[in-house]
Amino acid sequence: MLTLYSYPELFGVADNNGYGLKVYAFLKLTGVPFTHQHIFDASSAPRGQLPYIVDDGQTIGDSGSIIAHLIRKYGLTIDSGLTAAQRDTSHLVTRMLDDLYWVMSYSRWKDERYWPVFRDSLLRQHPSLTEEGLAKAREHNFQRYHYQGIGRFAPEAAYDRGLADLQVLANLLAASDYLHGAKPTSSDAGIYGFLANILFYPIETPLKQFVASKPNLVRHCSAIHAAIGPSA
Repeated sequence: MLTLYSYPELFGVADNNGYGLKVYAFLKLTGVPFTHQHIFDASSAPRGQLPYIVDDGQTIGDSGSIIAHLIRKYGLTIDSGLTAAQRDTSHLVTRMLDDLYWVMSYSRWKDERYWPVFRDSLLRQHPSLTEEGLAKAREHNFQRYHYQGIGRFAPEAAYDRGLADLQVLANLLAASDYLHGAKPTSSDAGIYGFLANILFYPIETPLKQFVASKPNLVRHCSAIHAAIGPSA
C-alpha cells in the first residue's frame, strides 16, 4: 500500500506543513488508499524535505511530483476537465503558495510574538519533542529564512507579502465554488493545505486575521476540511 510520510498533526489539522497537508487532502479527495506515517526527522527524505511517499517500493518527494505521479499511475481524473487556461491558473496559484509558505513559516518560527504559542503547542501535543530540539530547529529555520530572503524583512513587510498572496486567493475563489468550478481539483487541495494551517490555528497572526475575515476563504477551507474527514 502507498505510504505518505509527513509532519505530524496540530490543532486538528492532519499535517502542520502546507505541502504535506496538500498531498494528504489530494489522496483523500481522490480516494487513493494509503497509510499515513507522521515523522519529524526529514533527513532520510528525498532532498531532506517532507512530504514524500513510498509507492510499490518507489520513493517520490516534492508535493507536485507526488501528485503528478499519483494522477499518472492511478488514472485519476480530478483535473481532467480543466482547460489550458485553467491549468495555467493552477500553475500560477501553486507558485504563489510557494511564496506564502515562507511567510506562514516565518510567522511561526521567527516572529517573537507568535513563536511561544507555536512552540508550546508542539510540546503539548507531541511529548517526544523537547525545547532544546525545537530551539535547534528554530535556528535552522532562521538560516533558511535568511538565504531565501524572507528573514531579511521586518515583520510588517513580510506579512505584506503573505497578505497580498491571500488577497489574490480571495479574488479568485468564488463565494460558493472551488477554484475552477463546483468540484475541487488538485489546486484546491493545495489551497487547503495552506489555508487550514492558518485558519484552524489559534494563533492570531495577521495571516489568520485576514483569512478569518474572508467568508469565501473560510468556506473553501471548511468545505475541504469536511470532505476529507478527521485526521487519524
